Order: sequence, then structure tokens, then C-alpha cells
Amino acid sequence: MDLGVRGMVFLIAGASKGLGFAIARCLVAEGAHLAIASRDADGIGRAARELADAGGTDVRGTACDVREPAALAGWVAASAAHFGRLDGVVCNAGGPPPGGFDAFDDTAWQGAYELTLLGVVRLVRLALPQLRARGGAILTLTSSTVREPVEQLLLSNVMRAGVAALAKSLSRELAPDGIRVNNLVPGLIATDRTVQLDAFQAGRLGVDAVQVRRQREQAIPLGRYGSPEEFGRAGAFLLSPAASYISGATVVVDGGSMRSI
Repeated sequence: MDLGVRGMVFLIAGASKGLGFAIARCLVAEGAHLAIASRDADGIGRAARELADAGGTDVRGTACDVREPAALAGWVAASAAHFGRLDGVVCNAGGPPPGGFDAFDDTAWQGAYELTLLGVVRLVRLALPQLRARGGAILTLTSSTVREPVEQLLLSNVMRAGVAALAKSLSRELAPDGIRVNNLVPGLIATDRTVQLDAFQAGRLGVDAVQVRRQREQAIPLGRYGSPEEFGRAGAFLLSPAASYISGATVVVDGGSMRSI
């Protein structure tokens, strides 16, 4: 399928690796131009070069922390000035640390709020003038915790649910402007974040991380972790004109793991 994104411009936060990078790879393969950002200056530079070489399109990499309003505003403004247009935005950031209620003080809660929820609010606010000019798409990346809260992921359970609610609300508010808003939910995808969570669980249980992964894979109907590419294809589709009548949706990419309807 031709997604119809050739020549279009997308902003992708948290794109030096993992899920954001996977979406970026799929978009450049379809001929899109990208402005990607990450806190990791070296990593985002490498990612931009790799993506530009693979797709032959214009890819700009910027070191930017979504928790810093000035840096975020500078990234969006510079990207819009360089490309002259924005057609879509991916709101993505690394997840807050794992742990239960007793593990977190006010500072931890505030940090999770600024990283996971307020960063999305700010990025959408900054991108809206460009998106309203021609219509476009907003895609938020959350996690399975928005449907089924996960033990020892309290901060993610709370903050990502807020992002999902924001996306649903915006899908209705921004529809008259021709802007679609969707939420994409990864299950267990083979990324560094999943490795980190497997290691955390292994430490709690006193077992090897490989054992944790095998147990988790046994609980997935498709019997394995998903690949970043499988997730990336779903993200690229939702951002594209091929998904022109999909808005306000929470799309799950989890190999059938969720039991909720």
C-alpha cells in the first residue's frame, strides 16, 4: 500500500531509538521528510544520518528534552521554518521509572508528569498553528497500562492514562480543523525499554531476565515479543492519508495480549 506521505513532513519526538525510530524508518521508506528529536545528542545525530541514508529524504536531528519548554519551542519553530510545513506529529518520550506507590515522592510524580503528560501538551500546542494551516495528524504513544494497569508501573499507569484521555478529547476538538488524533499502544515490543523492565522484574523476583522474558512470551497469544518494525508500520499508517477516516482511536499492537475489549 502507498501510504501517500511522499513529500510530507513529520515531527517525531523520542526518535533516537526504539518505537519513535521505528515509526521514522517506515515514514522515510515511504518518502516522507522528518524532524526528529531526542535528549541523546549523539544518538539523534546517528539516527538522522541513518534515516537520511536509508530513505534519501531530508531528515533533521535535534537534541531536545521535552521537559524543557524553550528547547521544545525552538525545535518546532526551526523545523517549521526549514520545511515550510508540518503534516503530523508523534508525541513520544521514554517512560517513567518502574515502582509501586511507596517508591515515589513528590519530585518523582512531578518528573513523570512533565515527561509523560505535560510534554505532550506542550508539543501539541506548539505544532497546532502549522497543523491547522493544512490539516494533519497527531499520534500519541502510550502503553498497555492505559487499558490494563500493570503492577509496579504506577507512574506510567497514571500519566499515560492522562495522555490517552487527552488524545481522545483532542480528536473531537480538532476535527473541524482537519486534524486527526490517535493513540498507539505497544504491548511487549523488543526495545531497550522492555529490556529495562524485564531486568527490573527479574531483580524483584530474584531470577534471570531471560526467564522473565520467556514467561512473558508464553502469556502472549502470538508467543513472542513484537518487533519495532511491526509497531512502526502501524504508526506510519495512522499518521498517513491512508488512515484518513481514523481518529479518536486507541490502536493496540500487542500480539493479542490484552484481555480487555
